[in-house]
Amino acid sequence: MTLADRLAKGVVLRLYLAASPLLAPLLRCHLARRLARGKEDPLRWREKLGHPSLPRPDGPLIWMHAVGVGEALALPGLARAMLKRRPGMHVLVTSGTRTSAEALAGNLPERTFHQFLPLDAAPFVAGFLDHWRPDLAVWAERDIWPAMVAGLARRGVAQVLVNGRMDCASLRAKARAGRLYRDLYRAMAGVGVQDSTTAVHFAALGVAPLRITVDGSLKAGADPLADLPGLRAEWQARLAGRRVWLAASTHPGDEVEAAQAHALLRRTDPAACLIVAPRDPARAAGVLAVLRASGFRAALTEGAPECGPETGLDAYVVPKIGQMGLWYRLADTALVGGSLATVGGHNPYEPARLDCAILHGPHVGNFAGDYAAFHAASAARLVTTAAELAAALADPALALQCAAAAGVADQGRAGLDLVAQRLLSVLAVRCGSA
Repeated sequence: MTLADRLAKGVVLRLYLAASPLLAPLLRCHLARRLARGKEDPLRWREKLGHPSLPRPDGPLIWMHAVGVGEALALPGLARAMLKRRPGMHVLVTSGTRTSAEALAGNLPERTFHQFLPLDAAPFVAGFLDHWRPDLAVWAERDIWPAMVAGLARRGVAQVLVNGRMDCASLRAKARAGRLYRDLYRAMAGVGVQDSTTAVHFAALGVAPLRITVDGSLKAGADPLADLPGLRAEWQARLAGRRVWLAASTHPGDEVEAAQAHALLRRTDPAACLIVAPRDPARAAGVLAVLRASGFRAALTEGAPECGPETGLDAYVVPKIGQMGLWYRLADTALVGGSLATVGGHNPYEPARLDCAILHGPHVGNFAGDYAAFHAASAARLVTTAAELAAALADPALALQCAAAAGVADQGRAGLDLVAQRLLSVLAVRCGSA
């Protein structure tokens, strides 16, 4: 019995696949509404209907998928590690959101390109697979779609899940879906996870322990975020002589504390400049209002006026995705957002790779093991209030964290290389070559 035949025996999955073609008209309407609200790329939205906008390159093709910005940015480093070992290969990276596409735009290596994942209805999935004909499918972290998994299985395409993460709440939610996820995960040739707790949870959903490997987070081995040299030179000239610090990937709870800390910092350093980069750039106008209500002269970085130590503004807000590599390079310190806010924290490896000292709040459950490694190396500092944040920013010893943080980030490269080798071994079986 083939894998596709075994999947077809799953009752819940079979019902999902039967309903999938019937949902296609509703999904088209949903996509049209999102397009009208500006939530979809007006030039590329047809990719979500299974109409690719690029030709398929010749030779072996690895397809990697991640749902959002943070997950997607872990993939370029993995793609680079695989491409280095297989010069004739190409990598297709898909994601689901416009912001993730914009974030990936400047961060993909050569022979790697981006498309949007089609909506999970049989006609759209068929169009995607007919065109791309991947030799290996790689699902990253937590996004997995039944019609696509079944479509790949029917075509005999090997599938692997990498960078998996599943907490107790996610396990309970998946268990409530009956055998659906058990059937989907049995289609994976291997499951790589970030920690031992996740490994236990995947095993509870029926994945054989021998097919599970604990690799740590792929974000630890990710490439440095791309630079924007021309724009960076402009801002270096604007901010020459000023202390610049960054509140990165922020949420509302982070921004209020950052504003209060900046007010305290400016008592001793009146020229200090705060850059706030909200996780959702659509919130930029609201963040700007918060800063102005706090008494700061503030503006958006797009179209910002010229400034210097005497005439410059107190703070700026970044309204555009895909620029974090620029701002981490300009700032000497970053408060990594989602950590004073009760969100679970964001990626500490991004500032670590760009010589930017790391501060964070107490809510870092999404990266608990990673932050523990940074603290063990004295490479990050916990702050819980605006006063603690301001004190940390004023501490000359903060700069000593940067070299230690870079060392922690470098250790993550070894784990990523092992994952790349394992994926290539699966591809070798598919293509009949090493």
